[in-house]
Amino acid sequence: MKYLRRFVWYLASRLLLICVVLGLMVVAFYYAMNMANIYVVLKDGMAYRAQVVMMEADESELTKYFMPSFLEQDQVLLATKQGNSPYKDYNVRGIDHRLEMEWMWCWPWEDTARANIIERIPRIDGRAKGTTADALVAAGGADALYPPDWQSASYRAVLVKENGQWRIRSLTLVQTLAEE
Repeated sequence: MKYLRRFVWYLASRLLLICVVLGLMVVAFYYAMNMANIYVVLKDGMAYRAQVVMMEADESELTKYFMPSFLEQDQVLLATKQGNSPYKDYNVRGIDHRLEMEWMWCWPWEDTARANIIERIPRIDGRAKGTTADALVAAGGADALYPPDWQSASYRAVLVKENGQWRIRSLTLVQTLAEE
């Protein structure tokens, strides 16, 4: 009886250890999967938001990445809709968009995630539109022929998973960053 009890405890302890290891592997897998999906949504969504502002891209595509409630309140997009964008007088052909995720957390069983990101656009390929170029040069000098720099910033993003798809619910500006 003594040996049977030892054998049962040996099996039970090993089985518990195996279950704990497998559980940690499942949690790590789902965390990594969520992290990859969230990074893609943030990277593509923020890049497309900048394209809407600078390059007059189709605004309806933003609903793939952002919640409609966010789009209605985003000051950058509202300024563009009202014609107050600093890029309205420029033909922007391309941008070098960079996004760095500093921190992200989402439990595998939750539908809400939080992330801290840094957005930078170090290079904007564009030039003033022909009709406004002379007025821009007269007002701001020769440098006014090229689009103004995008303000690099650090954001705190909250994402929500609906119907299996992550979308950005809110972006909170943490701080503006100096250009490097």
